[in-house]
Amino acid sequence: MARAFTAGRLVLATHNPGKVREIAELLAPFKVDVVSAGELNLPEPEETETTFIGNAKLKAIAAAKASGLPALSDDSGLSVTALNGAPGIYSARWAGPSKDFNLAMTRVEKELGGNPNRTAKFVCALALCWPDGHCETFEGEVHGTLSFPQRGQKGFGYDPIFMAKGQTITFAEMEPAAKHAMSHRVNAFRQLVAACFKTNQ
Repeated sequence: MARAFTAGRLVLATHNPGKVREIAELLAPFKVDVVSAGELNLPEPEETETTFIGNAKLKAIAAAKASGLPALSDDSGLSVTALNGAPGIYSARWAGPSKDFNLAMTRVEKELGGNPNRTAKFVCALALCWPDGHCETFEGEVHGTLSFPQRGQKGFGYDPIFMAKGQTITFAEMEPAAKHAMSHRVNAFRQLVAACFKTNQ
């Protein structure tokens, strides 16, 4: 049985404003007071794990212990079939120290070269951890194809090159509500809500 979230305040263990905005919107129906690790000036721990789940737990535990509040962390990335799953857990690192995702998307295109296989997936791992070290973890995916050149201004990260299966526009061209309905993050989030937020509904 998963531990229920009963606190009124939750730390989002991220310094990424795009993720903060998306997760805060998903949490809005639960009347949770959301604050980000960036707003609390919490340090960003080094992501030393080898899986999305491992890195999500590492970040959430660090934020929960530093703040004394439950913390929710998202570790997500793009996994490209023809690149053997890269950039994967290194998705943010491909953007360099300045977090320039134009650089990262250009690298993906360059490394693909003439490979006709453009299939890819976004993966999202969520970890909800408490200051006592207890964690609940969930993972969601969305499959699709890569499209170059980049299109759209509405998303963040690799959204301008990713088209979900059955779609003709990229995540960055979609209205946020349309993206939320099918994204890797919402797939993981549905599992989190079903397991931990029952008492808040």
